[in-house]
Amino acid sequence: MVAENLVATKPEDVGVDSEKLEALFARAKRDVDEGGLPSAQVAVARHGRLAGMRTFGRAVQGGAMRPATDQTLYTIFSCTKAIVAAAVWTLFEDGLLRLDERVVDIIPEFNTNGKDVITVEQVLLHTAGFPMAPLGPGQWETREGRLAAFSRWRLNWEPGSRFQYHATSAHWVLVEIIERRTGVEYHRFLRERILDPMGLDELYVGLPRDQNERVADVLHVVEPTPPPGGWGEVTPNIILRFNSPEQREVGVPGGGGIATAGQLALFYQPLINRGETAAGKRIMKPETIAFATAVRTLGRYTDPMTNLPVSRGLSIIVANNDGHAHERGFGHNASPKAFGHAGAGGQVAWGDPETGISVGYCTNGFVNPEDLGRRTLAISSLAGACVKG
Repeated sequence: MVAENLVATKPEDVGVDSEKLEALFARAKRDVDEGGLPSAQVAVARHGRLAGMRTFGRAVQGGAMRPATDQTLYTIFSCTKAIVAAAVWTLFEDGLLRLDERVVDIIPEFNTNGKDVITVEQVLLHTAGFPMAPLGPGQWETREGRLAAFSRWRLNWEPGSRFQYHATSAHWVLVEIIERRTGVEYHRFLRERILDPMGLDELYVGLPRDQNERVADVLHVVEPTPPPGGWGEVTPNIILRFNSPEQREVGVPGGGGIATAGQLALFYQPLINRGETAAGKRIMKPETIAFATAVRTLGRYTDPMTNLPVSRGLSIIVANNDGHAHERGFGHNASPKAFGHAGAGGQVAWGDPETGISVGYCTNGFVNPEDLGRRTLAISSLAGACVKG
């Protein structure tokens, strides 16, 4: 349950238009009513509080098919990357990390097969050259297994020479950097440095076993089709493995987070409000957020999956003003400064520092890419239009 002080009495209390918010809810409900999705959950926040949240449909939860409610949790997949990113940003703020440092100078086990030239910045920008590095169930459960994998990994291409999405590999490196530089195990660091100070006690990277009955099991609504270039490290079977309590407990930093849409929307509120919560608690300095969300890739790289110019800050996507913001998942109404990170299956999560709007959208149904793209555009556009006046 979201704490009462994080929920507005009515949308207008936080400058959100009730009618426009209802239009967003109706669009999310439509996909479920028409049979395109088993369940969906959507939330909008502004001024540090939820303006509203709704959940639709049914899902298998704890082995039983039940109605999905506002208490239902969802696997948020790559939306998790922004949470890990925020934790890494604090290392820069605290003087514990630099962009130009070589990963091998932090993690000696990484110093094999030509990986000695890779920098921290390249890992954060998905230009590090190991997008297909193998690491999955059976290895990623233990630190020993992960470090052994680091030593085996080989480059797919020269670091810095191109952009290619590192679906999970880069973020295993990032959480190891967190542990080496802070001396704190990464699950604990994320909880103590980011999630608890934000009041997000139901956003998990590493789900406690006693919460499994609340999670909506993922399913493929249509037969999965491979993306251009093949599945890479995230296959349809790996997606379904996140239905197991064991894998949810791992807390895969590139894609294993568990949350409600409301918690996702609230995560972005301090980040788009100068680093402060609604209660005035400082999460990080505004200068740190500006540093982390500055676009570092535009004009340098093209995404081979989408053929779009890459517009990324440090492990987040930035809307930008080059005419492609809607294709990047931000809809037609977000400002160029909006930033966030989507998740596999159509999870939506971003915040806009100019409008103050943040949105979270979750579903447990995987559909074809065309339907997913249309839905993301509609959800983000309607959310971005919710500002009153």
